[in-house]
Amino acid sequence: MPTVTKLRTQVGIVGAGPAGLILSHLLHLEGIDSIVIEACARKHVEERLRAGVLEQGTVDLLNEAGLGERMRREGLVHRGIELRFNRRGHRIDMHELTGGRSITVYGQHELVKDLIRARIEAGAQIFFDAGQVEIHDIEGQSPRLTLQHAEGALEIVCDFIGGCDGSHGFCRASIPAAALRCYEKIYTFGWLGILAGAPPASRELVYSNHERGFALLSMRTPQLSRIYLQCRPHEDLAAWPDSRIWEELQRRFETCEGFRLNEGPILQKGVTPMRSFVTEPMQHGRLFLAGDAAHIVPPTGAKGLNLAAADVRILARAIAGWYRSGATDLLEHYSEICLRRVWRAQHFSWWMTSMLHRSECGDGFDYRRQLAELEHVTTSRAAATSLAENYTGLPFNLPGERL
Repeated sequence: MPTVTKLRTQVGIVGAGPAGLILSHLLHLEGIDSIVIEACARKHVEERLRAGVLEQGTVDLLNEAGLGERMRREGLVHRGIELRFNRRGHRIDMHELTGGRSITVYGQHELVKDLIRARIEAGAQIFFDAGQVEIHDIEGQSPRLTLQHAEGALEIVCDFIGGCDGSHGFCRASIPAAALRCYEKIYTFGWLGILAGAPPASRELVYSNHERGFALLSMRTPQLSRIYLQCRPHEDLAAWPDSRIWEELQRRFETCEGFRLNEGPILQKGVTPMRSFVTEPMQHGRLFLAGDAAHIVPPTGAKGLNLAAADVRILARAIAGWYRSGATDLLEHYSEICLRRVWRAQHFSWWMTSMLHRSECGDGFDYRRQLAELEHVTTSRAAATSLAENYTGLPFNLPGERL
């Protein structure tokens, strides 16, 4: 019978993405020990491209936690965004409308590198390439994680488990189905995204509503453009050679003033289907879900990573309170607190998505309605302020406070 190495920690964390790593670091700052396990290799985790727009609150959290040095040096601070329709651009000055709030463009894979380095430098244990991971006894006082690793079979006994393993992970599936209620919306379109070796043609993000479909101009660095165009959710990439991608993007970003994207070699491309998903509650026994394990938003509102950071901020505080005084109020209300913010973000992401994308089953009425809504958002200070407040991020809240 194979030997099983038994480890003891206070919090076992499944997933070495932003949610799991930020949670581990916040617990470390509270003097709480954790072990992180991750199914993928470290190289894969550090290189997979994901979102890169950080809300003001997420930036503040990272800075306060001592994780923001490289982000402050290399991140791109944006005080506004552009909504483009009828071939004209309309800038939303988020900084002015919100009293000084902004966003920072900083690639998620770069943030993950920072987080991994910080955890390793602090002596944390992270087991990459973990296989056959299972959760046990989440309804008891000593839940366990078992896994296979290069070091052999491991069993990790802990007080709490943070389920931060994404939408396709096993943590949510470890909760009895009867204990959960799931809400989902599948969209009839997706995004074809490219990373191009070309300087961004705009200093700020451009959201374009065009009769041929939506497009988004973003960036990763002053030399790298990250650009998306609306497509079918299961588009065949073979049908999209580089020349066709650039031709379509130029059309969707065109303006009356003759705007042109800077073109360059396409370094990566892929198609992302879009959906909205929420599971309630986000906890069961000693297992607490965070980030994509509990909710998915369409990327139009740039909320995914930021919701994950908000979740683990609450979870870390709740766990710290339990260790300090035995208080259980925040742990018991974890789902309630997080879900208020989640559903606000779901509404905002759905609203941005419905205002900017062409629906396959839509018609001329829908398109004209979108243009009227965009006209309202860009001419009404109240409407623009609502967009700016949601885009730069709502404040963090605890019981008794309102969003």
